[in-house]
Amino acid sequence: MSTPVHFPHIEKTNLLGLNRQDMEAFIAELGEKPFRVSQLTKWIHQMNVSDFDEMTNISKSLRAQLKEKACIKPLTVIVDQISKDGTRKWVMGLDDNNQIEAVYIPEDDRGTLCISSQIGCALDCSFCSTGRQGFSRNLSVAEILSQVWLATRLLDEEKKPGRKITNIVLMGMGEPLLNYDNVMKAIDVMLDDFAYGLSKRRVTVSTAGVVPAMDKLADRHDVQLAISLHAIRDELRDDLVPINKKYNLETLIAACHRFMEKRSPRSRLTIEYVMLDGVNDSKQDAEKLIEVLQGLSVLINLIPFNPFTGSGYGTSSNNAVRRFQDVLMKAGLTTVIRKTRGEDIDAACGQLVGKVADKSRRENKFKVPRLGMNT
Repeated sequence: MSTPVHFPHIEKTNLLGLNRQDMEAFIAELGEKPFRVSQLTKWIHQMNVSDFDEMTNISKSLRAQLKEKACIKPLTVIVDQISKDGTRKWVMGLDDNNQIEAVYIPEDDRGTLCISSQIGCALDCSFCSTGRQGFSRNLSVAEILSQVWLATRLLDEEKKPGRKITNIVLMGMGEPLLNYDNVMKAIDVMLDDFAYGLSKRRVTVSTAGVVPAMDKLADRHDVQLAISLHAIRDELRDDLVPINKKYNLETLIAACHRFMEKRSPRSRLTIEYVMLDGVNDSKQDAEKLIEVLQGLSVLINLIPFNPFTGSGYGTSSNNAVRRFQDVLMKAGLTTVIRKTRGEDIDAACGQLVGKVADKSRRENKFKVPRLGMNT
């Protein structure tokens, strides 16, 4: 049994940051009955209300306590852009003057919200412009959920049919599994029937391979997992995804097998693979990928590289990507080529940068452009 949560009332508690367990503890401290938890959760997350006076089925005495001791405080939207393809990107400001980004991607059968989990990224993937911004800190639960709360409200204000959030992916700024506790609490709320009520099949956590947290996730939430793989040789992955130096491919793939053993036979692991010209896009790379993934039920996403100044990498040609896909498909691996969305507003994969008070001094490392590696 977990230790009860106590809420000192020196500062107001931001209710956006409370999952059901924490909300129960907060309500108990106020001397209120447990049913108030579901009422409050619905008002905040389903009805998108931030003013306690609008919560009409809550007693005046409780509303008075909430106004004194709590708040519903989302982030501030600084930039709001809509792409020609309908993708919408928000730059959101935090209290410490950092900024993060979230992106809504509409498709025929779904609307996916891509959210951030860190300010910048604690990892150092060489092909990712987000990683080049360095790292400031983890996002709080409230800051993670604020992205969902704001996107829900702003999409609703569009009053356009079909423009709603059906899926959430933690693939924005940051490595979610390095902010494990806060991300798990945020997912609690995403799945809560009295909050966003999303199916576990519609929430995806992406990781570059934080193996201990992958093992914990398998026992904590039955959500979808995406692995940012990008290379199938340790010496190359060490450069592309440096966390590989700590958890190499053999260790990572073993963790993938452990994770999938705890899932239903119908579940699939998503493999993310960015296509870099002359680096990881050869027929031999595809054949090795087949070997590495043997025994795993997977969906492979081939991601066109989105160039940025000083990256040192080029985008694989359409022909090279198609050839790579054909090799995988002939081996029976479901493989799709991700369509680039929101590129005109810098909302595509690897382009989210925000504004980061970098504590890692990583930018100094990249004053000289990095050169790509040949396979």
